[in-house]
Amino acid sequence: MADALKRRIGLGLLTAYGVGVMVGAGIYVLIGAVAGHAGIYAPIAFLVAGLIAAPSALSYAELSTRIPEAAGEAAYIEKGLRSHALSVLVGLGIVLAGTVSAAAVLRGGAGYLTSVVDVPAMAAIIGLGLVLIGVAMIGVLESLAVAAIFTVIELTGLGLVIWAGATAPPVADWVAPQGLVWSGIGLAAVLAFFAFIGFEDIVNMAEEVARPERTLPWAILLSLLITSLIYAGVSLAAVRSVPQTTLAASQQPLVLVWQAGSDKSAGFLALIAVAAALNGVLAQIIMAARVLFGLGKREPRLALFHTVHPRFRTPTRATLLVGLAVVLVALAVPFAALAQMTSSVLLLVFAMVNLSLIALKRRAPAAPFRVPVWVPYVGLLAALGALAVSVWGAV
Repeated sequence: MADALKRRIGLGLLTAYGVGVMVGAGIYVLIGAVAGHAGIYAPIAFLVAGLIAAPSALSYAELSTRIPEAAGEAAYIEKGLRSHALSVLVGLGIVLAGTVSAAAVLRGGAGYLTSVVDVPAMAAIIGLGLVLIGVAMIGVLESLAVAAIFTVIELTGLGLVIWAGATAPPVADWVAPQGLVWSGIGLAAVLAFFAFIGFEDIVNMAEEVARPERTLPWAILLSLLITSLIYAGVSLAAVRSVPQTTLAASQQPLVLVWQAGSDKSAGFLALIAVAAALNGVLAQIIMAARVLFGLGKREPRLALFHTVHPRFRTPTRATLLVGLAVVLVALAVPFAALAQMTSSVLLLVFAMVNLSLIALKRRAPAAPFRVPVWVPYVGLLAALGALAVSVWGAV
C-alpha cells in the first residue's frame, strides 16, 4: 500500500527505543529540579512517579494488543469511549505533548553542548534540531538504530555518574537529613513523572513492529522496569554526593555528581548528556509524527499527513511539521515550564486511556494480552491524583 508503513522493528530495538526516550527525557537535567523539592528524598519521588506510571503502562500494554495502530491513544479512546471528536483532540494533545517534551530536552541538551563547545545556544538548538529532523525522515529502522547507539552512550554515562556518586564523600544533607515533607515529595514526583515519559510512545510504533501483539507489551514493561532501576541509582548517587541547594540551582546537575567523586574532567559527561538529549528528541519526533500520520487516516481534515515518502516509507510531512515545531518551541520556552506542561497533558491523556480500557473490558473481556480488571481503575486514580497535585502546585 502506498500509505503503509514498513514492519521492521523487533523487541530489542523497540525496548531500546523506550529506554532511550525515557532516559533521554530529562534525567540529565531533571534531577536538580526534583532534588529542589524533595531534597535527599528525591529517590522516593522517582519511586512514586514510577508507581504513578506503572498501572497506566499496563493498560497501554493491553490496549496495544487490542488496537495495534499508529494513532495509539486516539484509536483507544475512539473505540473505548466511542467519541471521534475526543479521540482526535487527544491525538492532537499527544502530538503537542511530544513536541513540547522534545523541545524541553533539546533545550537541555543544547545547554550541555554550549558548556563544552563555544557556540551560541540558539545556533546549537537550531543545528541539532535540523540534524534530527533529517535522521527521522530517512527511515524508522535507521532512526531507531541511531537511537539505540545514543542509548548505549547515555547509559554508560549514567553508570559513571552512579559510580562517582557512590564513591564521593557524603554531604551534610545526607549525613544529617531534614525531616520528610510529603507535600514536597508530591510536587517532586509530578515533576519526576516527566522522566518516565516514553513508554506510551512505544504503542505509536505499532504499524512498524513485527508481531505487535507480543512485542509491544513486553517492550513497554521492560523499558519501564529498566528505567526505574536506572533512576533509583542516579538519584541516590546525586543526593548523596551534592548538596540539595547546589543540585537545585544547576543546569548540569550530573556534572556536579561526577566532579564530587572524580578529579577528572567532566567534559565527556556533558557530551554524553548531549547524546541523551538527542536520543530523547529523536524518539519524540518519531512518535509525534506517527500519531499525526495515524490521525490523518481517521480524520479527513488531517488527511494530508497520512502520506509516506515513496523511498524512505516514513511520514515525511508529519515529521517535518513536528520537527520544526520542536525547534521553535525550544527557542522560546524555559525547560521547567515545558516539563510541567508535558506532564499535565499526559496525565490527562492517561486518565482517558484508562477509562477507555475499562469500557473495552466490559464490552469485550478477551484480548491477546490482558491485565487484571483493577489495573485501569488504579491507573485512572493515580493519573487524576497526580494531575490534581500538579494543578495545586501551579496555583
